[in-house]
Amino acid sequence: MSKKENEIVAAVLEDFAERQEKRRPIELNWRLNMNFVIGNQFAEITPRGDVEEGGRQYFWQCREVYNHIAPILETRLSKLARVKAKASVRPATPDEDDVASAEVAGKLISAVTAENDFSNLLGLANTWSEVTGCVFYKVTWDTEKGMALTGDGNLREGDVHISVCPPFEIFPENVAVSDLDAQPSIMHVKVMGTKDVKRLWGVDVDGREINVFSFENADVVGGFGYHATVPKFVSEKREDAVLVIEKYELPTDGYPDGRLIIVAGDKLVHDGILPYVNGADGKRGYPFSRQVCLDNLGSFFGSSVVERIIPVQRAYNTVKNRKHEFMNRIAMGVLAVEDGSVDTDALEEEGLPPGKILVYRQGSTPPVLINAGQVPSEFGVEEEKLLNEFVMISGVSEVTTYSQVPTNVSSGTAISLLLEQDDTRISLTADSLREAVRRIGKHIIRLYKQFASVTRMKRITGDDGEVEIVAFDANRLSSEDVVFDTVNEIDDTLSARRAMVYDLLKLGIFTDENGVMSARTKTKLLDILGFGNWEQSRDIDDAHLDKATRENLELRTKEVVPDALDDHELHISEHTKLCVSARCADNEAFHARVTKHINEHKQYSTLESGVRELQKQFGGTANEQRTNP
Repeated sequence: MSKKENEIVAAVLEDFAERQEKRRPIELNWRLNMNFVIGNQFAEITPRGDVEEGGRQYFWQCREVYNHIAPILETRLSKLARVKAKASVRPATPDEDDVASAEVAGKLISAVTAENDFSNLLGLANTWSEVTGCVFYKVTWDTEKGMALTGDGNLREGDVHISVCPPFEIFPENVAVSDLDAQPSIMHVKVMGTKDVKRLWGVDVDGREINVFSFENADVVGGFGYHATVPKFVSEKREDAVLVIEKYELPTDGYPDGRLIIVAGDKLVHDGILPYVNGADGKRGYPFSRQVCLDNLGSFFGSSVVERIIPVQRAYNTVKNRKHEFMNRIAMGVLAVEDGSVDTDALEEEGLPPGKILVYRQGSTPPVLINAGQVPSEFGVEEEKLLNEFVMISGVSEVTTYSQVPTNVSSGTAISLLLEQDDTRISLTADSLREAVRRIGKHIIRLYKQFASVTRMKRITGDDGEVEIVAFDANRLSSEDVVFDTVNEIDDTLSARRAMVYDLLKLGIFTDENGVMSARTKTKLLDILGFGNWEQSRDIDDAHLDKATRENLELRTKEVVPDALDDHELHISEHTKLCVSARCADNEAFHARVTKHINEHKQYSTLESGVRELQKQFGGTANEQRTNP
C-alpha cells in the first residue's frame, strides 16, 4: 500500500479504538441483559470492566434462578409479532401517472420484503431490540442478486438486500446524538473470514484470532447439596478471521458526495463516495434504519425493558433462595451436640434417618434438634411485592404473561382495561418498529430509482395468491412518500373486531331499509370476523370481486365488455366506488369508460330481473294448475 493508504488505515483503526472505548459501558449492559435473559442471573459487571459470575459464599447456600424476565420478553415479542407494518406509497399528486407510480412502488416494497424473508428478519430484529434496547437494518444493493444477464450468470441485474445488524456492530461518532441522520459518521464493524474478504474485494489479508460472543455453561446455580448449570454469554476466539470496518461519512465541503472507507484487517480495500442516493432530496446518506425498544434521552442507543427489570429479578431470586434455606433448616433440622458425646463425622454424613441407632457417650447429653421456628411471613409479603413490581416496570400484566386473571379481579371490564394498558405500554416500541419499516420502504424505492435505469420485471404476489408481473424502471418511481394504510395491529385484535361487528349487526348498520344484507357486505364481514374460508358459497363472491378489480385496472386504458355470467350487483358496487374516486373523476375519458361499463351491467341486471319475474309468474300458474285441476 502507498503511504497515503497506510495513513488512512491508521486513522480508521485509531478512530475505531476510541469509539470502542466510549461504547464499552453500554456494551457491558447489553451483555448483562443477554445473560439475564438466558438464565445466568448471578452475573454482574465487575470493576475490571467485564461480566462475570460470583460463586457461593457458603456451601449450603441456595442459588437457584427463578426467571421471570424470559416470559415477559416472550410476551412482548408475541405482541410485536402482530405488528405487520404493511406499508403503502402515497402518490405525489392526484394525477393518474403519479397514482400508478405509487401503486407500482407499493408493490415493489411488498415484493422486496417477501424476497428477503422480512417477516423472519423482523422477528430477529425485535429480539435484539427487546434485549439490548436497539437494532439496525441495513438496506443495500446486491449485485449478485436478480436475473442473470449473461449465460454464465456472472453478471446480474442486482437487487435490494435487507439484513439485520445487531447493535454490537454499529459504532456512531457521538453516542449522545439519538438521530441517525445527524451523526457525522457511522462505523459498521463485523468479523469476516479471510476467504470472504478475498471473494468480495480481491485482497489477500492475514487472518488472526478474534474474540466473538458464544454460549457456554456456567456452574453457578443450585441448591443445598446439588449443582445446576445455566448457559452464559461469553467471548470465544474465531480462527483465521479479520475485522472489517466500514466507515460511512456524511457529505462535507471536502467530500460533497460523502465518503465510504472500508478497511479489512490492516489493508484499505475501498475508498470512495457514499454508494447510495437514499437520502431526502436526492442526497446520499446512510443505508441504515434504526429501531429501539424505548427511547433514551441523550443516547444513540435506546434502553431495554430487561435493563429495568434486572434489579427486581435479583431481589426476587434472593428472597426465594433465602426462603428455601429456611425451609431446609426446618425440614432437615439443626442438631446441638455436646462435644465428644457422639461421632460427629458419621452423624454429619448420615444425618438422622428413620430407625437410626444413635450411640452417645454415657453420662453426656444426647443430641437434640434446635427449634428452627417458621418461615417469616415477611418473605411471602416481599415476594408478592416483587411480582407486582415486575408488572409495573415491564408493563406486562399477569393476564398476558401467565395466561391467568389476577385473583382479586373478576370484572370483565377490569380485565379489558388490563389488556388495554399492556397494549398502550408496548405501543411506543411498535411505533419505533413501524418507523423503521417506513424508512426501509423509502430506501427500497430510492435504490430502484438509482439502479433500475432500464426496464425490469418483478413478480408480485397479491393477498389472494394471484401472481402478477410488473414492468418498471426508474422513471415510473416518482412517488416515495411511504405511509401505513392500517392501524396498529396490537390494538386491533380479532376478538375486539368480532365484538365490534356483532354490536354493529345488532344496530342494523349493515342492512338496507328492508333489512336485507347484500352479498358483498356478507363477504366483507366474513373477512373481518376471520372466517374467510368458512363457507364455500363465499368463493364465488371472491372471484367476482377479484374480476371486478381487474376490470377497474383494464378500464384505465380500454373499454371492457361485461360478461353475462358476472354477478352484476357486486360488479356495479365495485365499479361505482372507482367512478366516484378522485383518480377517475379527474380523467374524463376514464370516467366515461367506467360509466358506460356500469350501465351495461345495469342492463344485464334489469334483464335478469325481468326473466326472474316471468319465471316466478309462470311457475306460480303451473303450481296453481297442479293444485286445482
